[in-house]
Amino acid sequence: MTIFNVLTLIGGLAMFLYGMNVMGNGLEKLAGGKLEKIFERLTSNPIKAMLLGLSVTAVIQSSSATTVMLVGFVNAGIMKLHSAIGVIMGANIGTTVTAWILSLSGLSGDSVVINMLKPSSFSPVLAIIGVAMLTFSKNDKKKDIASILVGFAVLMFGMDSMSGAVEPLKDVPEFAEVLLWFKNPILGVLAGALLTAIIQSSSASVGILQALSATGAITFGSALPIILGQNIGTCVTAMLSSIGTSKNAKRVAVVHLYFNIIGTVLFLTVFYLLNAFIGFSFVDGVVGAKEIAIVHTIFNLSTSIVLLPFIKVLEKLAYLTVKDKEGEGNKDNIEEQFKLLDERFLQSPSFAVEKCRELTNRMGEIAKESIDMAMSICVDKYDKEKAEQIAANEAAVDLYEDRLGTYLVKLSSRDLSAKDSQSVSTILHVIGDFERISDHAMNMVSVAEEKQQKDLNFTSQATAEVKVMCSAVRDVLDIAMEAFEKYDLELATRVEPLEEVVDKIRTKLKNRHVKRLQTGECTIEMGFVFSDLLTNLERVSDHCSNIAVCLIQENDESFDVHEYVQMLKNSGEGFDGQVKRYSEKYALPAKEY
Repeated sequence: MTIFNVLTLIGGLAMFLYGMNVMGNGLEKLAGGKLEKIFERLTSNPIKAMLLGLSVTAVIQSSSATTVMLVGFVNAGIMKLHSAIGVIMGANIGTTVTAWILSLSGLSGDSVVINMLKPSSFSPVLAIIGVAMLTFSKNDKKKDIASILVGFAVLMFGMDSMSGAVEPLKDVPEFAEVLLWFKNPILGVLAGALLTAIIQSSSASVGILQALSATGAITFGSALPIILGQNIGTCVTAMLSSIGTSKNAKRVAVVHLYFNIIGTVLFLTVFYLLNAFIGFSFVDGVVGAKEIAIVHTIFNLSTSIVLLPFIKVLEKLAYLTVKDKEGEGNKDNIEEQFKLLDERFLQSPSFAVEKCRELTNRMGEIAKESIDMAMSICVDKYDKEKAEQIAANEAAVDLYEDRLGTYLVKLSSRDLSAKDSQSVSTILHVIGDFERISDHAMNMVSVAEEKQQKDLNFTSQATAEVKVMCSAVRDVLDIAMEAFEKYDLELATRVEPLEEVVDKIRTKLKNRHVKRLQTGECTIEMGFVFSDLLTNLERVSDHCSNIAVCLIQENDESFDVHEYVQMLKNSGEGFDGQVKRYSEKYALPAKEY
């Protein structure tokens, strides 16, 4: 075996890993966050959890990716540790699918059907189709399918390269002698675990073993402990991912490790005991790619079946390993909310976008609560506790904007679909509007405090008029928030007509205030307070309009804000009819001057 064979082997491994990554990303994008949402709604039924873990891992072709995802879910409080254990078991079974696909290269026969089933035959066809779709298609879903096809083709080409590179080893006696070392179960397990820990993929390390099996020098006795060790090595990815997470998230990684270690010990103990008494004739027989896939599947399937009834035991082991400090518990504070912005979710952009939407909704609820309280202390009676709560809410909203903004910037640097990219842009704009709405609530607190300190009071007429404007602003804020939460474009189109009515109410109230000044019913000092309140209420309405516009813009790439507003105002009966209805609903109380 020459240096060029070694380079070909390393190059083949690189292509294998790259192809798997491209294929996995394509599958993830095509799923559009649906896989993660299924996880999120997972029940506590361990069998369903195991089947789900199996299905998802079979799709994304990586038990490490599934487990890292679980670490993120548990860290964010989306999933309980008990439910995650069942998924881990299923993930270990699901990852064996790759080995079965790779084993197709070992098919033998001269028929057209058998030859077409060989990856070396259909991979070039998939590559041609995939490259053509990537080159000529503009549809995101088609491009995702193309990535899957190209990724698979590259993966299989890497596998063929590795097989070709190691073929000369069959004539090297020293290689066969080295393989004899791995008949020792401990050495074999350590070798498999170390290889997988280095390349961070059990599928790839199993692929290497299958490529080496083409030399005809690997026996069942030496392959078995290596395969089991590979399952232990794949736990390294989740262990690294759990660094800096909550204790429950660390427990997920620990359970993954315990599952594979216990499974390996049990499997090897039973196998070697039976071999000692019965004497398996195939132990010294040569294994091929198909036999490696069979062993890989039998190990993970049998371990899952045996340990499934002992989920609670695994959970207790995890708690004993990662202990809670005395008096430590899950604190219900704002920092708990931000666990949804887990760095691991950046690997699944569609899901990360949904988590950002959830937090943005919560941010909006806080801003809305502040506006409601601010209206109350400005118009009715000043309440110090409400003023302090508004200040606390403002600090929380600022924190939301900072954390969400930082996370969204990181998310925007990922390989996003056009839809997700537009969603990120929309959320960035909306969190800015919610933050400004909260600022206006604080401004209104200043108005209320000035009224309190200077003992100023609106006239009964002014109070009645401001209450009408407050009702309209409360309504427009409710509509804008509901439209954003439900992604309801029809609701979004109802914001602009009501915003127009709020503007008109403000103009009318200013005119009425001037007339009260002329008649001596109101003072200039009170007029400044009144004007500040109206300005802040009107600005809240403006930000609601911005939110609605962003939502509509997300659905229409060619959308222009100014054209939209002008179109609405010139649309005749539709827009005018809504303005008329809102004007009637929020009619000001009559007053003769």
